[in-house]
Amino acid sequence: MSKDTNPKDALISAAYADVNKFANNREFDKAVKAVNRILGVAPDDATALHCKVVCLVQLSKFEEAHKFIEKNRLSSSLIFEKAYCEYRLNKQLQALKTIDDAGVQPLPANLKELRTQILYRLERYEECLDSYKDIIKNTSDEYEDERRTNLSAVAANLALDKNKDVPEVPEETYEQYFNSACIQSNRQKYVEAERKLRTSEKLCREFLEEEGSSEEEIVEELDVIRVQLAYCLQLQGKVKEASIIYADCLRHKPKDVALVAVASNNSVVINKDQNVFDSKKKIRAALAEACDAKLTSRQKQIIAVNNCLLALYTNASDQVQQLSQKLAQTYPQVEFESVLIRCSQLAKDKKHKEAIVLLQKFASSHQSLEFVTKFAIIQLQLQQGNRKDAIETLLSLGEAKYKPGIVSALVSLYQGTNNTPAASALLKSAVEWYKQNNVSSGDLSDMWRQAAEFHLRGGAPETAAGSLEELLKLNPNDMKVLAQLVIAYAKFNPKRALEMSRKLPKLETLTTASEIDALEAANWVMSTKAAKKSAGKIEPSPSTPADKKRHNNRKRKGKLPKNYNAEVGPDPERWLPKYERTGFRKKRGGARGKDVIKGSQGMATGAADQYDMSNRVNLSKQSPATPVYREEAAPGPRQQHRKGGHKKKKGGRF
Repeated sequence: MSKDTNPKDALISAAYADVNKFANNREFDKAVKAVNRILGVAPDDATALHCKVVCLVQLSKFEEAHKFIEKNRLSSSLIFEKAYCEYRLNKQLQALKTIDDAGVQPLPANLKELRTQILYRLERYEECLDSYKDIIKNTSDEYEDERRTNLSAVAANLALDKNKDVPEVPEETYEQYFNSACIQSNRQKYVEAERKLRTSEKLCREFLEEEGSSEEEIVEELDVIRVQLAYCLQLQGKVKEASIIYADCLRHKPKDVALVAVASNNSVVINKDQNVFDSKKKIRAALAEACDAKLTSRQKQIIAVNNCLLALYTNASDQVQQLSQKLAQTYPQVEFESVLIRCSQLAKDKKHKEAIVLLQKFASSHQSLEFVTKFAIIQLQLQQGNRKDAIETLLSLGEAKYKPGIVSALVSLYQGTNNTPAASALLKSAVEWYKQNNVSSGDLSDMWRQAAEFHLRGGAPETAAGSLEELLKLNPNDMKVLAQLVIAYAKFNPKRALEMSRKLPKLETLTTASEIDALEAANWVMSTKAAKKSAGKIEPSPSTPADKKRHNNRKRKGKLPKNYNAEVGPDPERWLPKYERTGFRKKRGGARGKDVIKGSQGMATGAADQYDMSNRVNLSKQSPATPVYREEAAPGPRQQHRKGGHKKKKGGRF
């Protein structure tokens, strides 16, 4: 070393050489130590300060890097580094303010892309889309595919709003296929989304295998695609397949906390009120603080609602009230859902009055949701068995009470309270309202038909005729309605009934000659099946020989017993069991067919034959030349047991 060389410069030069070497080797912790040697000699060296900030960012020490920038007053010179640290620290608004307050116009490429990414995190998707379009149009480098992938991700989030147009996205890489599938699923086209996701899964494995990735890295990347696939399957009703995929993904223990949160939440939805302990464990994973920065506000809102519902399923009253109130404060857009959850728990606790008061209070402060809220109130009133209050609430809906469904509900409630005149008056007013306002609310045929039948039964043919007229306008060719209209007019306007009856089809047009012949040929004594069978016989074709004899099976006469006498009628007791017939004698004491006569004490046993009247025969009524035959009744079905029939097996079926 020459004498003219400054030791300070030599130290700085050597330290910079070390910094360059360590940075190229990605050893940023050693690079920081080398930079500190420079700053120890020259604390105001701008290059060294910048190098240290970059090294800290590369080491993911964003908080330390941000403090270092603030301490050394480098905010004006290191705008990108400061904004990037704030972006990584999830201080999105602060990062956007840092860029916008810098006053740099036009923004350089790195700041423009960082600002676009910040807009995406802030969920300002429309601004983000315009910014990406501008960047893609004015930039051409090796990161073009990544920008198009980010553009498709923005489009997928915009697809949640059906009223917004979504730009066409390319489908070249597996990431672009994935985002395209997300667009389809957000548009509720789950079959198409499933197809694209399976393509994305295949391309992902092929790409990563070509890159030389390990199986763990491939599985970690595939899990993102497979969880989205499970979501599409779940919404198609293929719950078992989706549940298997979620369980498989969670078993891999992915590093992406957002993926864990989504899979856990969707598993809780599948469980519903089953596997409560498993659901509690998974909902805690979805609500972890680490997930807060990774999830969108929509995802966090859905998880919070599901947490309230899980508490409702477990019947934890206090927890339901606390969680639902917190849900309404955090996400005002789902305040109505939180109120419904609270009211459901109150109804479970038999506190219907408190629930009704809560809903009435909500309806008074939210006029736009008053209509829906009143239906919840009606449900609680009916659970109480309070039909009168339910009727009053329905009537308070104004002109909406004339909607077909509400009219039907009111008529049912009126009939349930035995107030038929009120139901009739309601139907009359509904018919008049539709006539006066000429309102066409979809298919009103069911309402007109029910109103007509109700008024015909209730003795109001004029009102019934009005309803039938409206029903006939909807379907002029309905002959059943026309016939009912004739019947209604016949009760109060015979001339009009005669005019309408002329529109009915003639009798000749309703029947054909073949039908008349079949009716005449049918044997009315036969059963319905036999009549149909005889009417359905096919006439022989002309080619059939007419002289061909038919072989009919004749019924053979039944055989009669040898001693059968046609002049003597059958025994009227032939169908009774033997023990119920008058001539039956029980077998007692060893004597066959005879009862032992028991008399008073001292009676001789020989006197039994004297008092046994069964041996006496009435000769005046029965001729000895004509034997009497008493027909035995055939045993009924319940007595016809087969010999050696099936035996019952112990404990089994027979």
